[in-house]
Amino acid sequence: MERAARFVVKRRGFVLAVAIVLLIVSVFGYLGTRINYDILSYLPSDLESMEGEQLLEHDFNIASTAIITVEGMNSSDVSDMEKEFRNIEGVNTVVGIYDALDATIPKEILPDGAQDMLYGKNDSTMLIVRFDESSASDATMEAIAQIKQELRKDCFLGGMSAILEDTRELVNQELPKYVLCAVAFSLIVLFLFLENTAVPLIFMLGILFPVVYNFGSNIFMGEISYITQALAAVLQLGVTMDFSIFLLHRYQEEKVDKPNDEAMVCAICKTSTSILSSSLTTIAGFLAMCTMSLTLGADIGIVMAKGVALGVLSTLTILPALIMYFDKIIEKSRHRVLIPHMGGVAKAVTSHPKSILAVFVVIALIFFRAQGLTNVYYTLTDSLPQDLTGIAGTNRLGDDFGMPSYHFVIVSDELDSNKMKSLADELENVDGIKASLCYEKFVGAGIPQSAIPESVSELFHAGDHRMMMITTEYKPGTDEMNAQVEEMTQIIKRYDADGLLTGEGSMTRDLITTSARDFQMTSVASILAVFIIILITFRSISIPALLVLAIEGAIMVNLGIPYFTGSTIAFISSIVLGTIQLGATVDYAILMTTRFREERNNGLMPKEAAAVCIETCAPSIITSGLSFFAATVGLFFVSRIDLIRGLCLLISRGAIISMLVILFVLPAMLILFTPLIEKTTYHWIDHSKERV
Repeated sequence: MERAARFVVKRRGFVLAVAIVLLIVSVFGYLGTRINYDILSYLPSDLESMEGEQLLEHDFNIASTAIITVEGMNSSDVSDMEKEFRNIEGVNTVVGIYDALDATIPKEILPDGAQDMLYGKNDSTMLIVRFDESSASDATMEAIAQIKQELRKDCFLGGMSAILEDTRELVNQELPKYVLCAVAFSLIVLFLFLENTAVPLIFMLGILFPVVYNFGSNIFMGEISYITQALAAVLQLGVTMDFSIFLLHRYQEEKVDKPNDEAMVCAICKTSTSILSSSLTTIAGFLAMCTMSLTLGADIGIVMAKGVALGVLSTLTILPALIMYFDKIIEKSRHRVLIPHMGGVAKAVTSHPKSILAVFVVIALIFFRAQGLTNVYYTLTDSLPQDLTGIAGTNRLGDDFGMPSYHFVIVSDELDSNKMKSLADELENVDGIKASLCYEKFVGAGIPQSAIPESVSELFHAGDHRMMMITTEYKPGTDEMNAQVEEMTQIIKRYDADGLLTGEGSMTRDLITTSARDFQMTSVASILAVFIIILITFRSISIPALLVLAIEGAIMVNLGIPYFTGSTIAFISSIVLGTIQLGATVDYAILMTTRFREERNNGLMPKEAAAVCIETCAPSIITSGLSFFAATVGLFFVSRIDLIRGLCLLISRGAIISMLVILFVLPAMLILFTPLIEKTTYHWIDHSKERV
């Protein structure tokens, strides 16, 4: 390591030149990385709902569909608007009432299901717009953006495709605000707690490199989710900031009796071990998300683990070069810092360790119970502003046609017309079902076959399958919808063992089931990974158990708070929060425990050692914890996407809770469990130095 450190210090100009070249290359990589806005697309591909979506997309070409509610518009104006939509690149077909039926056919002779589907309140009809590519594709997004511009008065665009385009537009508008807030809030904390005014600016410049590298290298993944895009830079800033703080503090310490170049070489060598060991727990926490069957976890986990690794590499190469270049400016910019005196905290903890631990256990158990009672939502629309075009259009679709959502049933074409009618009738009797529409019911007895255009026939039959569309009064993600999906699936399987039910309702139900399993998997995987790393680091069984228990208690408190505040959190929050809070803040616990061990080996008794490590470690822990808090809390105030707001609130609050637990509870645990630690740790302490 010393050889590499000397190269960085002596060839710092070359190091920065290479870093800037890689920065430019990474910008092109970032621009070439596709963003996926469809959370449901991350469901496992072997689920029946996902298999059904594939058939809808590839065979029926209707998985990518938008629905336009048209109120009070005459047929000629509707026809003109349809022509404009058909000329938009990416639009496959536009089907409306005047396309589906001859204008001479009276509304009254249509079957009830067809009437409900085609005519609504407020003198409304609907247009079904089918696209060439999937809902989340760039081509479909651009087509929807153009449709928005062509919409006439009293026309409302709805459906999942429209909502996904709204999400893209909103995220693109807010992303710069996320970064600016994270940087501004972090700078405030650093200015208050670091004694050099120029240092926070140099830190931000240093972190710019690994952040851009991380986003640029995502091109090798092909695409990332919009959640990852929104959070990655902010989390990377918050999680890796303490690496920069560790390096600077060590450099300033070494400068007291060494020349600058030699001091930086020593700082890199001595800091690298602690940074690498600390980063391993964070990386392990993020990689634990790869165990999720919902591949969104792997998307976030890989990007963040990669970001932490790049942050470590940049801290040991680019940041030293920057500090050396700006060293004179740093030295001239000293000011008083806001560092609280922790003597009172140290005295309180060492005087009442049993009481502190008992209170913590009681609080953790109460909040653990509350965590299981917290309300969770699973639908994308619940996390978005309700005034967005796609949300408003979908709501209008529910108002006029009584169909806030709809299902698609796909069965074999071997089912004859009588069985299809029987299946449709039986499905209509399920609670909450408004109407069913299949080719057999659409045609009915009073409409001549010649009056049905081929484009309509193709909606219901493709390849070796028949399709049926069913409208429901229930919203996806509700208990009523989940029960409805279960009952409908049982009915479909009686007619066709290979029949499939898909649509937002069934996919959301699968999301609920999958995420519940994923929560358990990621929790176990992250705890096990962090436990093993700490076990190897300290060569102890008890130390990793104590440290993980302390952080897990903080996580329980964090996840239990929404129950008491009456808040509803997104399904992904509980899965992601546990791994992020554990991986990112267990470093504080390792720092505290390492210093406790050092003081014990210096001859101090457990209470004395705990008091010293609280007073000496508190500035670093508080600065790092508040930096993490500052980097994420700003998004809660600026984002209009509740999923992003809620997750960032949990992460920022988790940083503070973990910080407090490490400062108050962990020292109490180290004092009380000292006998156990000594018996279960290899060479924990040299008793020859212990003071009697």
